[in-house]
Amino acid sequence: MTLTFAKKTGTAVVLGPGGPVGTAWLAGLAAGLRREGVDLGAADLIVGTSAGAIVGAILAVGGDLERLAVLPAPTDPGAGGVRPDPRRLAEVFATLGDTGLDRTEALRRVGRLALAASTGDEGAAVARMRSLIGAAEWPDRPLLIPAVDAGTGEAVVWDRHGSASLPEAVAAGTAFPATAPPITIDGRRYLDGALRDGTNLDLADGASVLIVAEPMAHLYGTSDGAAGERGVVVRLVPDAEAIEAFGPDLNDRAAWGPAYQAGVGQAPDAAKAVRAHSAIA
Repeated sequence: MTLTFAKKTGTAVVLGPGGPVGTAWLAGLAAGLRREGVDLGAADLIVGTSAGAIVGAILAVGGDLERLAVLPAPTDPGAGGVRPDPRRLAEVFATLGDTGLDRTEALRRVGRLALAASTGDEGAAVARMRSLIGAAEWPDRPLLIPAVDAGTGEAVVWDRHGSASLPEAVAAGTAFPATAPPITIDGRRYLDGALRDGTNLDLADGASVLIVAEPMAHLYGTSDGAAGERGVVVRLVPDAEAIEAFGPDLNDRAAWGPAYQAGVGQAPDAAKAVRAHSAIA
């Protein structure tokens, strides 16, 4: 299923992937923007990929971003059991980097690796996402969360009209192969939405203003995504202080607090950039 933003006017917010550290930076940036009078949750559309799915869901439900200043402890004792499988993870990156493979075939192979990896209980992963989001129900406002079918390699985009609950959609959309368990929805297993198309900018085609926050821009550059109809693009990326706070490993949970504060620190300048093109508040 592929969805695009049909509205030709309005503001779309696209939040990209970035692991736990990128999640913290996005949360801090969004919380800081609220302090500056700019509420990304008031956008006409929110697209959240991987780390961006967590923060996008919190924004869309009007949740408290400042409670993420410190990495929340799992409320379910089993919810902290998600763990990476280093051997499988190395195979995942090797497969994704194999230029001789058709993209869909590469994703099918990655799906098989993800299903074979030992990464914890998927029910606990869903419970963890419910705790982080602070809500179980989809908001009324448009929120899109992409994921990829582990069996077929095909993309799906979850929204409030689909069969996934909000915590299930976020858990599926953040299930990077060999770092988190694939999530079962309607008998299918699903993986991280970044596998679809990076930041998934094409899902916001048609917006007159596109605000794109990319935690991994310093590593992989900014994402153009598939060609489409776009208006003004405002890009928010980590500055030098944020990059130093991140450290070398975006999965390092010890960097959560510094990354969050780095996002807060970038908010005043980000607010000026957003206000120059959009009236969201």
